[in-house]
Amino acid sequence: MNRDLHQRIGLLPPNRVWRTYPGGRLLDRLQGKAAPADTHFPEDWIGSTTRAINPGRETEVEGIATAIFGPHRVNLRDVIEADPDYFLGEAHTAAYGTNPMVLVKFIDSADRLHLQAHPTAAFARKHLGSPSGKTEAYVILSSRETVPDPHIYLGFQRPPRREDLKHWIENQNMEALIGCFDRIPVRPGDAFIIPGGFPHALGEGLFLVEIQEPSDLVVRFEFERSGFVIPESARFMGRGLDFCLDVFDFRATPVAQVLADYRPKPVVQSVYGDGSMLESVIGPRQTECFAVERLRIRERLELGGGRFSVNIVTEGSCRIADAHGTIELRQYDRFLCPYGLDGFEVKTETGVEILRSYPPVVA
Repeated sequence: MNRDLHQRIGLLPPNRVWRTYPGGRLLDRLQGKAAPADTHFPEDWIGSTTRAINPGRETEVEGIATAIFGPHRVNLRDVIEADPDYFLGEAHTAAYGTNPMVLVKFIDSADRLHLQAHPTAAFARKHLGSPSGKTEAYVILSSRETVPDPHIYLGFQRPPRREDLKHWIENQNMEALIGCFDRIPVRPGDAFIIPGGFPHALGEGLFLVEIQEPSDLVVRFEFERSGFVIPESARFMGRGLDFCLDVFDFRATPVAQVLADYRPKPVVQSVYGDGSMLESVIGPRQTECFAVERLRIRERLELGGGRFSVNIVTEGSCRIADAHGTIELRQYDRFLCPYGLDGFEVKTETGVEILRSYPPVVA
């Protein structure tokens, strides 16, 4: 336990992770790289204590974040495990141990992602020995100028029969597989919830925040994208296709239903004296796996502690003052608030928006 970390905001530096699809040019630019390019590092895992699963790269420890608390640069998983009640709270630790139970990412896709699905938490607990499935949410930040119709795929609009889906996957009949979906249009500011079991894929050229259960469990039922063939070990969670067909939600979900039921509108929770406000973006009506809020601050706001959160400045800039000093933050900077932090103050001259992601509420 290092008490010198207490009552400090934690800065979260870049934590790039290898993936099977290309992207990351914008993430390179945000890091100040001289020649930004799309590579196989299209994701940045923010405040993560989850290890990435990349077959063929087992010797690489990817996904675990570092954090900076004042003069201290630390392995985030290590410091949480050493002092879980301070970072996560006693109730959370009693329920979940030292796992924060939420994973936040930047995703910068150059190409459409592989068609995929993730298990629900119930399925993962029963069949995979994992406390978490992979319900996830997207908050769209921007899209590339070269993409005229930013979109995602979400749920089967024309669900196949189970035996047909198996045949199409085995034979990689992409015309039939893509034919199960319609494009779902997206624009900056949109949020979507993707329940476990829903087949889905991100469209090309999207930059977004993904908030999810902290696992890397995925059924990839499209094997090749952008010239990269996914190894067999990375397709079906090591269990085979017949097992993984039980992951899929085969319900028909028309586009209108996706937009009505899986694109939640923000709900104002609080309005403050200067017109600043707090909105719920993803709440208990969408999932109990995590929560997402958006702070819109016009000038100044004091915030209390008592919740672990991963935070991203999505618009504007600000200064944050904790018990030890002031931190300057600009767009797309990230910071962590431990549960035991007494509070902090945010001041801004430009106006600022901060996206805040939280673990599940402990009853």
